[in-house]
Amino acid sequence: MRYLTAGESHGLKLVGILEGVPSGAKIDKEKIDQALQERQKGPGRGGRMKIEKDQVTILSGVRGGLTTGAPIALEIINRDWSNWEKIMAWDDEADLESRKVITPRPGHADLTGHLKYRTEVRNVLERASARETAMRVAIGNIALQILEALGVEMGGQVLSVGKIHMDSEDTPEYWERVQASEWKVGDPKGEEALYAQLQEARNKGESLGGILRIQVKNLVPGLGSYVQWDRKLDGRLAQAVLSVQAMKGVSFGMGFTAGQRFGSEVHDPIGYDSGRGYYRYSNNAGGIEGGMTNGEPVMIEAVMKPIPTLYSPLPTVNLETKEVMEASVERSDVCAVPAALVVLKHVVAWEILQAVLEKFPSDTWDELYKAWQDYKRFVSEQ
Repeated sequence: MRYLTAGESHGLKLVGILEGVPSGAKIDKEKIDQALQERQKGPGRGGRMKIEKDQVTILSGVRGGLTTGAPIALEIINRDWSNWEKIMAWDDEADLESRKVITPRPGHADLTGHLKYRTEVRNVLERASARETAMRVAIGNIALQILEALGVEMGGQVLSVGKIHMDSEDTPEYWERVQASEWKVGDPKGEEALYAQLQEARNKGESLGGILRIQVKNLVPGLGSYVQWDRKLDGRLAQAVLSVQAMKGVSFGMGFTAGQRFGSEVHDPIGYDSGRGYYRYSNNAGGIEGGMTNGEPVMIEAVMKPIPTLYSPLPTVNLETKEVMEASVERSDVCAVPAALVVLKHVVAWEILQAVLEKFPSDTWDELYKAWQDYKRFVSEQ
């Protein structure tokens, strides 16, 4: 499978094309729209979210609610386009001066993109913007729906925002609290502190990052491969996670703590039960060994830096005069960590489905489902 996206933050629309999805898979447009709406929620979001009411239009590749095997084309209209139509026009009537950016923001793609493409900073930030992730959520949700039909479960939570760390557990009650939380945390006391920290950041013109966790359950062992570097699933998942704007680090399972422990404290002992097959007594590896899923839940953590746009701007250099000035300010969020969790879930879903289809090449949903079930049976009988 593969996909491409196009579109600018304040352009007419975002578009995406995905290819390689088996035919006959059931796709629910409402679920895609729900995921898009979830991405727009969360404390700390900026004024843009009051304008956009994201919904996907499926242009091709789905008929009667089922994939056809042809490329799937999607679009999401930018409602804010009406305020930017002259500025972002494609022709020579475009207004290139009124929103010209000459003071690039530290921490953003602004300056390096300007130097690389020899283009005005506005052209860089329009594409580099996290607005692009709306289309990646729509694309990833198609993958997620197919995985869920196979019995795969995906979830996620926010582990920390700024200096505040959450208590974490794995109980039904905890996950109910996560789902009900605006912050996507299951720690009520910690959640109270998050609102106070958010207000402090807003008052200071600051922004906040955090740590997020994605988990994927009910995967079969053997997705990915050890035989070539570019087939290792953890490497591909890491690339997908780090491709999301503002992500600066990724780890699996025990993560960086593993470097501080003895091997006997890190590696997961193997057990066996008749009818279940092989399993691990613990999951410090985060469900991946040797670049392959091992049957335990895949556990991924990611670090999101604070958003680069600050309402109390940092120093930068004026591109025309070379004077030191304050960086430009684009409309932005104070904190988008819960929204980023939605994005991570969907980029991970895409990589997982791609690994599934590499192990079980299928032109149709029925072929995929049968191959998946046959392999699950084989693994449980070993």
